[in-house]
Amino acid sequence: MTIPSSPRVAVLAGGLSHERDVSLRSGRRVAEALRSVGVEVSIHDVDSDLVPALGDLRPDLVWPLLHGASGEDGSVRDVVQLLGLRLLGTGPRASRVAWSKPIAKTIVAGAGLATPEFVTLPQSLFRELGAGRVLDTVVARLGLPLVVKPSRGGSALGVNLVTSADDLPRAMVDCFSYSDTALIERAVVGTEVAVSVVDTGDGPVALPPVEIVTDGAYDYDARYNPGRVEYFTPARLDDAVATAVREAAVTAHRSLGLTRLSRTDLIVDGEGQPWFLEVNVAPGMTETSLLPQAAEGAGHNLGDLYRSLVLASLE
Repeated sequence: MTIPSSPRVAVLAGGLSHERDVSLRSGRRVAEALRSVGVEVSIHDVDSDLVPALGDLRPDLVWPLLHGASGEDGSVRDVVQLLGLRLLGTGPRASRVAWSKPIAKTIVAGAGLATPEFVTLPQSLFRELGAGRVLDTVVARLGLPLVVKPSRGGSALGVNLVTSADDLPRAMVDCFSYSDTALIERAVVGTEVAVSVVDTGDGPVALPPVEIVTDGAYDYDARYNPGRVEYFTPARLDDAVATAVREAAVTAHRSLGLTRLSRTDLIVDGEGQPWFLEVNVAPGMTETSLLPQAAEGAGHNLGDLYRSLVLASLE
């Protein structure tokens, strides 16, 4: 394929997930950055007009910046490929694997990464077996504190830290409002870091880890509204630990079969051990998102970096 001198990129943003607003903001920010370096960009919502619009436009590349189910579970990416169009980022099959937190944790554990012990509970089984007895068994096995989160989902929606067994039922109800399956994992106390990985053609490279410090939970509001979180780029880690978290992110990226970009979320415990929590195939690209912060911390101009990702995806 001949790479066009001025590629046309269709950015997909919006959709109907709980993370629609974040996706729209991500789409606008990426489009602005690409236009600043001469790339022709159009932005498309995921609705009944999308398929005919892409069919008429025939862009050189489609960049899905969709967060939540349809954007990260591979389904929209499947449709893009059915139209015979190229994708920037991970394909549909690997997206489906990474989207499922229990499956992703199992795969990266097999690749040698540490991940907190966990169980998954579908809402139907939770009810059939009796909520009280199941939760008592979970606490007896995993101890406290625990983290309850949707088995599929992002932006910390439905995620709760549970320090008392009395709070576990409420956390489960909150989780089930976003997913029909809950993942309950042993909480690791330590430094929260996010490591973004980009591949502009020479293999996946980890950007500087970003340390996240917040008063209270790093929830949806804290993530996307400035002021509640303090970020340190690079993270305040000693050299050996910083190297370990970057290597862990690249290992997760490779073992899950991800392409071009990803973001891995980890906790570093008091002994300096990184623990894998989850990976994102469509990292947020808003003004408070972690991948852009890491890229700028590494000295990248965002427009140039995004254009390099575009060109690498066309090669």
